[in-house]
Amino acid sequence: MPREANAVDFWRGFALITIFINHIPGISFERFTHRNVSISDSAELFVFLAGWGLALMVARFEAQGQRIEALKRMASRALSLYAAHLMIISLAIAMLAAAATAYDNPLLLEWHNAATVFNDPIRAHIGLVTLTYQLGYFDILPLYVVLTAAAPLIVALAWVDRRLLLAASIGIYVLALVTRYSLPSWPVEGQWFFNPLAWQLIFVLGYLVARDEGLGAFARRHWSVLQVVAWPIVIASAVMMVFDLKPDPTRLPEPKLLFADVKSFQTPVRLIQFLSLVVVVSSVHGAIFVRLPTVFAVLAKLGRHSLPVFCVGSILSLASQIARFVYKGSFALDCAILIVGVSMLMLTAWLAEWPRSAKRMDAASGSSVR
Repeated sequence: MPREANAVDFWRGFALITIFINHIPGISFERFTHRNVSISDSAELFVFLAGWGLALMVARFEAQGQRIEALKRMASRALSLYAAHLMIISLAIAMLAAAATAYDNPLLLEWHNAATVFNDPIRAHIGLVTLTYQLGYFDILPLYVVLTAAAPLIVALAWVDRRLLLAASIGIYVLALVTRYSLPSWPVEGQWFFNPLAWQLIFVLGYLVARDEGLGAFARRHWSVLQVVAWPIVIASAVMMVFDLKPDPTRLPEPKLLFADVKSFQTPVRLIQFLSLVVVVSSVHGAIFVRLPTVFAVLAKLGRHSLPVFCVGSILSLASQIARFVYKGSFALDCAILIVGVSMLMLTAWLAEWPRSAKRMDAASGSSVR
């Protein structure tokens, strides 16, 4: 399990770096992220790994016969995520207000769906607290909060019958696609960008595939077959993205969401391509560990502390957007943003890990004294 956890941390760190870059529109380095050759992107990876990480955590408590403690840990995690979301949203709003004031540019107050905060602050703050009002580029954490809050129910259903959990998850997913229903936004009209009713499936799949029984056992038994199927899908999707060969959405049959590429609903074309990508790259982390151990270690450290790193990355992305807007983005500025941004993410992970390292050192020194 430690090796599996390290792999999850590594890919979570990879997702955090690419999310940071992709949340800075126009930056020179976004062309090198995998979303340019993949229908899915790091959002799918992040949510899938959240489900996988949940499975590893639950397995540890199950081995000790502490299922109730596992449920408590999930509830605590949901509260931590909710508090983190409120914190970074407050900082983002303050940053937009400060930038608009400093540069005498009220246009900044309208960025990323933020205008309602300043035009209708009473209802906007109710919406922020209830998660029904979200800012652009800060809308994946509310999804994560909802999925983590639902984790005790997901795990409890898996304890009853994993097949029942999978059937219920697929049923909710298909119903959301057919009806086009998502959680409503308020006070701004619309729906959540990341529809939890659709995205829950990839979270559940991450949880089930990570286990050694059920769907996970099936995938491992048929791994060679899955690779034969996955490679053509990944190659075909790369060709589609490079040459912009996506079908005309107006010509798709009904219900269109079963065939279209719509990120908000995590439509089947994105889900299938992502799962194929997981199969193709699943063994790469071993080669990276052998050939690039420092890179592996750095990304794994970022992944181990995904929440503080994600929060800092979100704030840095917004700061970088403002800097590129004010100073007219250039390659030199983009280089500075990348170097400073990644360095700050690494510093955040180091600071988050420092108490753990200090405890290990204290334990080691204590045992040597004895």
